[in-house]
Amino acid sequence: PLPSMALLAHTLALLAMAVATVAIEVVPLDMAPDSFDDQYQGCGPAMTKALKKLNQTEFQGNRDFATGWVKAVEVLPTRVSSLDPLSPAQAIAVMAYSMKYLYIQFNSAVRTAGRSGQEYRENFHFKALHFLLTQALRALRVAQGPQCHDVFRGVKGVRFVAQLGQKVRFGQFASTSLSRAMAEKRGTDTVFQVHTCHGADIRDYAYDRRYREVLIPPFEVFKVIKVFEEGGEARIHLSSTGTFSNYNCEWLRGNSTG
Repeated sequence: PLPSMALLAHTLALLAMAVATVAIEVVPLDMAPDSFDDQYQGCGPAMTKALKKLNQTEFQGNRDFATGWVKAVEVLPTRVSSLDPLSPAQAIAVMAYSMKYLYIQFNSAVRTAGRSGQEYRENFHFKALHFLLTQALRALRVAQGPQCHDVFRGVKGVRFVAQLGQKVRFGQFASTSLSRAMAEKRGTDTVFQVHTCHGADIRDYAYDRRYREVLIPPFEVFKVIKVFEEGGEARIHLSSTGTFSNYNCEWLRGNSTG
């Protein structure tokens, strides 16, 4: 019986390796044209006024958002000594994003909500979180002074492909780390090395400070400056060239139909 068990174990191990290989998705980097990329330029106060009503409706229709928000409210006082320069709502939004409850669903929605204004108004149920995170990153960049960061982003299960010289966006809020080792703990199928000038250091407001997180907004544009493979895994270097948005203050423009 032992040899047959050993053979079975060996077969299962090979099968697991085959499944793991098949499971890696190949995704081309691009300008993420369907991303909801609003920067809310010139409408911060008006959006803040609209938030109260927005938050209530989004809590009711989105359990992940409600759960993440409540958990962040509970945890924030134990992790953060000073909210400054963020408002309480902005600090809660950053904490909620950095926890496990909603960032996957949220970023998946951000990547597709920009297909049309109607798609954003009717089917994107993270309007408040998107606005608060965008404003929080802006406030932190102002407080931290104009600076760029060299950061890393590790991805598991996806091998991104890119062309040298190509202009690309992540099209979502992209978590990166100042530590390559920490970034690679999240995956090595693709490892990005990124020079970001619009991301902000959020570690003082994040659930796990050890990650040394810099959060990059969906609208930052990068040039692909290096692409290579390492042990069958993708390595992509990006350098910031500025920002680009298809939307600005979209909720206020289309509020009457929302």
